[in-house]
Amino acid sequence: MNRTVLIIGYVWVEPNSSAAGSRMLQLIQAFIKSKFEVVFTSPAVKGEKAINLSDLGVKEVAIELNSSSFDVFISELQPELVMFDRFMMEEQFGWRVAEQCPNALRVLDTEDLHFLRKVRHQLLKKDIPFSTKALLKSNEAKREIASILRCDLSLIISTFELQLLKEVFKVDESILLHLPFMLEELSEEKIDAWNSFEERNHFVFVGNFFHQPNVDAVLELKRIWPDIRKQLPKAEVHIYGAYVNQQIQQLHKHNNGFVVKGFAENAMHVVSKAKVVLAPIRFGAGIKGKLTEAMLCGTPSVTTTIGAEGMHGNLPWNGYVSENSDDFIEKAIELYTNEEQWSNAQKNGVSIINSIYKKETLEQNFIKATNDLISNLENHRTNNFLGSLLQHQTLQSTKYMSKWIEEKNKKTEN
Repeated sequence: MNRTVLIIGYVWVEPNSSAAGSRMLQLIQAFIKSKFEVVFTSPAVKGEKAINLSDLGVKEVAIELNSSSFDVFISELQPELVMFDRFMMEEQFGWRVAEQCPNALRVLDTEDLHFLRKVRHQLLKKDIPFSTKALLKSNEAKREIASILRCDLSLIISTFELQLLKEVFKVDESILLHLPFMLEELSEEKIDAWNSFEERNHFVFVGNFFHQPNVDAVLELKRIWPDIRKQLPKAEVHIYGAYVNQQIQQLHKHNNGFVVKGFAENAMHVVSKAKVVLAPIRFGAGIKGKLTEAMLCGTPSVTTTIGAEGMHGNLPWNGYVSENSDDFIEKAIELYTNEEQWSNAQKNGVSIINSIYKKETLEQNFIKATNDLISNLENHRTNNFLGSLLQHQTLQSTKYMSKWIEEKNKKTEN
């Protein structure tokens, strides 16, 4: 009999809109390949860009926040594994899962460390240098670390974040699993099909504009673009992404080569025609889908230290990692005009994808880790005393707050 996995999604799956959507689809496909019955739920409103998971054989169920209807649903389902999509879902539903399915393995897919992104943003706005001390003082960090400790296993997408959790926050590595994007290997056949240096034109940026680091990156790109355009008067930068807001749309200036294109139905197609990806990311966390996407298309990139963070191990970058605006501008121009440098950068991208993001190996490691924990869950939880302690304390406080909200909602409806 196949095991059942219940995924509690922060949003419905939109792989064409964001890296988070692509990541979730990769996890779902790994479960399906390993013969799990997959049920995907979310309390969010389903957007028009969400894919139909039922086409993959996945059951989709809408759920409500602060409602005992979820208790009935999960009690009947009795999954062997429950995966929370981001710590906010664990906060909302973790205690209900623990009550109704105490023997289900609880897995947290962090996507990225939200507190790291938020603290970096706060410090950037105040022009204060980043420090781990600021993280340790953060209330967001306390919430997210507590969620990680309560779960049996947390999926960490970046090597930088894995090191941060182990060394700064002293999280035991037995409850952490490094799991980056799981990507198809770049074969010689795929590489041969790429557009050549001569066949490509323009710079490109792709990002979901619900995501604040992407908004900031495009504003930064707009600021430095005149200096690039001055030396490359025929070049354009094309801005693509889901949920373009007015702030981004009003940056469109076709005469200056700053072209806001909006949502790309096929981002890979767009990136594969561009010569260089520009990503001046000033704050954020996790690993960047736009940059692995560039490598998959054979398109070199120029980004920042935060942009490339935790993405390439000891391997040389797929282009350049710049520390300041002047260097970023210089490297963008160099990569756009120097075919030899461009070709070397492209090869670096192939090495990164085929060494670090190898889908088959990562899927096997992930499924093995979950199966081993399901088989040894009692012992694993006994050794995670802090997790048990937090589970006990949080279950009580969150439980009664949620029940109070539910009762209040009932009175409002009546």
